[in-house]
Amino acid sequence: MQGIDLAKEWFESAGLPAIREKCPDALPFLAAGLAGSGSECFGFDDEVSRDHDFEVRFSIWISEEQEARFGFRLERLYAELRKHAPASGKSEKSAWGQPGGGVETIESFFQRHLGIPGAPRHWEQWLRIPEYAFAEAVNGAVFLDNPGAFTTVRQTILTGMPRDVLLKKLAARAALMAQSGQYNFARCLKHGERGAAHLALAEFVRTTGSMIHLLNGGFAPYYKWLLKSLRTLPVLGDMADPLEFLLADDAPDDLRLSVVEDICRRTASVLRDRGFSDSQETFLEAHAMELMRRIENREIRSLHIMEG
Repeated sequence: MQGIDLAKEWFESAGLPAIREKCPDALPFLAAGLAGSGSECFGFDDEVSRDHDFEVRFSIWISEEQEARFGFRLERLYAELRKHAPASGKSEKSAWGQPGGGVETIESFFQRHLGIPGAPRHWEQWLRIPEYAFAEAVNGAVFLDNPGAFTTVRQTILTGMPRDVLLKKLAARAALMAQSGQYNFARCLKHGERGAAHLALAEFVRTTGSMIHLLNGGFAPYYKWLLKSLRTLPVLGDMADPLEFLLADDAPDDLRLSVVEDICRRTASVLRDRGFSDSQETFLEAHAMELMRRIENREIRSLHIMEG
C-alpha cells in the first residue's frame, strides 16, 4: 500500500474513532487528511521512498479560531495515537526533512507552503508563488472536512487563477521553450558546447513539463516528480516519454532536434484549440506573443515576456 492509503486506513480505523470518543465536540470543526511535502502526498512513493522521512501519518486541520478551543486536546490525542501507529519500517530522518502529521491550523498549513495564510488574493501572488508550492498545497487527499474551509481554499487554488495570470504564465513557458529547445539547443551544438546544449535541453524539459501542467489546470511539482506527474495527465501527458528521451545520454542529436520540434508542434496545436493563439507557426515564440496580446490587465501585459 502507498502512504496515502496507509494514512487513510489508520485515520479511519484509529484516528476518527479516537476523536469521536475523546474530542467529539471538536469533530464538527476539523478536517483531516494527508497533504503537503513528500512523495506520499502525491501518490508517488514506493519502497525506495521509505528509506528517509517516511512514517504513516495524517494531519488534523482546524481554524485559528478553533485552535484555542481544541488544539491542545487534539495534539495530546494525536501524540497518544502515534505511540500505536502502524510500523513504517526503517526510515532515516534527513537533515532537511520536515516533521509531518499532527494538528495544524488551516492558516499555518498554507502559510508554510505558500507564504500566505490562504488562497492568493492578488494577481501578483498568483504569478510569483512557485508552482511546486501550489502543487503541495492542493495534493494528497482530504479524508474528512466537516466545516469545509480547508477544502474551499484548496479548490480556490485549483480553479481560481485569474485568466490573465494563466495567459502570462503560458506566454513565459512558450517563450522559454522556444528559446531553450528550438533555438539554443541547436546553437550550442554548433558552437561545440555540448554541456550548454544539455543544459538547454534540461531547461526545455522542465519548462515543457510546467506548460503541460498549466494546460491541464494543475501545477508542476518538485522537479524529481515532474515526469511521473506528467504521466498522470490527460492533455499532452504522453509527452513524458519523449521528454525523458531528450535527457538520455545516447540519444542522437538530430533525433533530439526532431523530438523537440514535435513537442512544440503539439503544444502549439493545443494552444490553438484552447483559443489561446491563432498562429499557425510551430516556433513557440509566435504563440508567446499571441498569448501576451490576449492579456487584458495592463500591469501584467507590461511585464517581460519571460516573467511568470
